[in-house]
Amino acid sequence: MTTATVTAAVTAAVTATADLTAAAPDAARGAASGVASGVAATVEVHCPQGWLAVCAPGDLTPGRGVAALLPDGTQVALFIDRGGRMYAIGNRDPFTGAQVLSRGLTGSAAGRPFVASPLLKQRFDLATGDCLDDPSVTVPTYRVRAAD
Repeated sequence: MTTATVTAAVTAAVTATADLTAAAPDAARGAASGVASGVAATVEVHCPQGWLAVCAPGDLTPGRGVAALLPDGTQVALFIDRGGRMYAIGNRDPFTGAQVLSRGLTGSAAGRPFVASPLLKQRFDLATGDCLDDPSVTVPTYRVRAAD
């Protein structure tokens, strides 16, 4: 699958979510995410353009990543742990250049949550972006929040 194909799929998914929320915000909040009224309806990532809504909280599942396309064309990988803490890092694997970190395996090492690239298996700390296997390599991190 090419980067263009992945980018098109991510853009379509984000657009569909935005259209659903705009058309029926209360229905989207309950049906798409299972979140009761009055509780956070979107997960937002802070990018250079400001806070950007990228998905519903129910779209995040512990152990699985979600990719989102930012307005500048950058991809971000979002994760949530079993305790409910959300993380956002760059989706680009710096060792291969592929946009795949959202598809990696999650775990923890010495109390540090990480995602392992699905290609060459390097592990990236979800909180700091540091590569646990090569300290000279990092991926960008983004602030993430749940919002109404």
